[in-house]
Amino acid sequence: MGSTEKRRAVPELFGSMVFNEDVMQERLPRDVYRSLRKTIDEGKDLDLNVANAVASAMKDWAVEKGATHYTHWFQPLNGITAEKHDSFISPTSDGRVIMQFSGKELIKGEPDASSFPSGGLRATFEARGYTAWDPTSYAFVKGDSLYIPTAFCSYSGEVLDKKTPLLRSMEELSRQALRILHLFGDTAVKRVVTTVGPEQEYFLIDKALYDQRPDLIFTGRTLFGAKAPKGQELEDHYFGAIKPRIAAFMKELDEELWKLGILAKTKHNEVAPAQHELAPIFATTNIATDHNQLTMEIMKNVAARHGLVCLLHEKPFAGVNGSGKHNNWSLSTDTGKNLLDPGKSPAENFQFLLFLAAVIKGVDEYQDLLRISVASAGNDHRLGANEAPPAIISMFLGDELTAVLQAIEAGKPYGGAEPQKLATGVHVLPELSRDTTDRNRTSPFAFTGNKFEFRSLGSAISIACPNIMLNTIVAEELEQFADALEGAEDLQPAVLALVKKVVEEHKRIIFNGDGYSEAWVQEAQRRGLLNLKTTVDALPRYLDKKNLDLFTSHKIYTEAEMEARYETIMEEYAKTLNIEALTMIDMARQDILPAVSGFLAELSGAVAAQRAVLPDLPCTGEVALIAKLSALLDTAFSQTDALAATLADAHAESVNALTTATHYRDVVIPAMNALRATVDQMEENVSSEYWPYPTYADLMFRI
Repeated sequence: MGSTEKRRAVPELFGSMVFNEDVMQERLPRDVYRSLRKTIDEGKDLDLNVANAVASAMKDWAVEKGATHYTHWFQPLNGITAEKHDSFISPTSDGRVIMQFSGKELIKGEPDASSFPSGGLRATFEARGYTAWDPTSYAFVKGDSLYIPTAFCSYSGEVLDKKTPLLRSMEELSRQALRILHLFGDTAVKRVVTTVGPEQEYFLIDKALYDQRPDLIFTGRTLFGAKAPKGQELEDHYFGAIKPRIAAFMKELDEELWKLGILAKTKHNEVAPAQHELAPIFATTNIATDHNQLTMEIMKNVAARHGLVCLLHEKPFAGVNGSGKHNNWSLSTDTGKNLLDPGKSPAENFQFLLFLAAVIKGVDEYQDLLRISVASAGNDHRLGANEAPPAIISMFLGDELTAVLQAIEAGKPYGGAEPQKLATGVHVLPELSRDTTDRNRTSPFAFTGNKFEFRSLGSAISIACPNIMLNTIVAEELEQFADALEGAEDLQPAVLALVKKVVEEHKRIIFNGDGYSEAWVQEAQRRGLLNLKTTVDALPRYLDKKNLDLFTSHKIYTEAEMEARYETIMEEYAKTLNIEALTMIDMARQDILPAVSGFLAELSGAVAAQRAVLPDLPCTGEVALIAKLSALLDTAFSQTDALAATLADAHAESVNALTTATHYRDVVIPAMNALRATVDQMEENVSSEYWPYPTYADLMFRI
């Protein structure tokens, strides 16, 4: 009975804190609801009278859920979300208050925009900014506030957020996709949407241990740390039994996400010790982006209630896998058709082949943009480290689709792949059908049946930017295809000819092999593919003419907005490394070097005491350790001073964002790596009583 009650409780719990479709239909007058749906579905302007009615119903519902405030919730360029809370109270003439919320307050807010990253779009003293309600993403109650998803722009109209260009890219992709569908006679479709299911990887560690690590507190990753005796080499953590403490966290996390209508579906242990993953069901890209931002926030909040800390850094621990976020991207119509579903006969599915060709061409022509979309100081540690896809962008299509395209290129009919069964050799086990292609976990951009999995994203990133890139790239290719095909007398041969041309010119981007191998690096170079290893290598290409033309022609960004994003990301890269370097210097000078000196003093005293009793004692082990640690300590003192000097040089020699970031990459990072290597050696040789911080063994295994 108990399990049945729990199964019934989940549907009641799901979306209970969301002003969703059911709530709107129940609480809004019919004409108001219909008008709002037109705004959401067709992009019609929102009438203020409708906004007033929606605001009143939304406020009443939120108050019933315990809300006393509302906030316009937005996504500035710093990668996290922002919120300013105002109460519903309004004074009356008799000195009392009433709870009010108007349509104007719903659709427009005015946060201070001066302190958010703008990339130079506005001066610091120009403070005014605006938020605008996004009715395509449901409002929700969290804590004591009604959260209203919004876009964010400056006083002069420049886009200062990640939601606005995402919405623009979705609309543009829909517009171009409809042109293609109309060519195939599908006029029933009114809208094409991109859908995303972002799988989220994360680490959980004990909060008491976290609080003893300044590097984790200030940077989200361990800047020092010798490897534990055991890492992930036994592969016993992946899909292993979930520890009770972690299971309790996951249970509460699911419940909190379900309340907000977030489709949390799958949970399991990941490869590295203390690493885990949550995967949701697909949602429209705009909503999936909002939901992923919420998921990361709620993970941290729930972890704190369990005495844990959730780490979302891409590489919190050296020597074990870092955390990514797999962006499963697809195209669907408002009539429920998946445009990336090849069907049973992909060689004869000309519509699918055309959309596939658009993705292939787009990924090849704009591989730099896809790499840029996942660029950060944290993700630079992870990409290409035999745990994540390489920095080289390529596509995995699998055997069947690759064979189909090869047949089209050769002008020959495709013979087809016979369905196969898996023979387990055990009669009691069911017979299993084998897919026509395997999955490739080493590919940055892999076709997985009816979607593409973009696996290069770091775990902390907002998925908005990669999806803006994907949507706009594919919209551009579909526009070119529609322009070429709309005048065709016979569509089928014209489509085949176009797909053949795409395969001939862009097949270099298709690679079904091992993306981790050194042989692929050499092969990719031979093919002319880009290998943009760091953020500093990749980001300057953002402002290449072809990329400026892409975004400005489709009205996703203005040129000034693109320049601002370039400046913002480059500055964030340098600031991140500056914080990390300063933290390393403080940890070394204030804790590590004194601790090693103290241990050496005790060890030297022990040797002196022994020799005072027996002067001829060799004390070989102690003397050798003293010599080794003394040399390492001298080196660490010098390296700490050298690291500090590189930071002074970074400020003195700064000309622009690129020169500063380049200095951090080429000078500061090597100095940080050198200091870490020395300190980690000292950790391995100093008594645990003296070492000032919890070790990797503590952090990853004592939970």
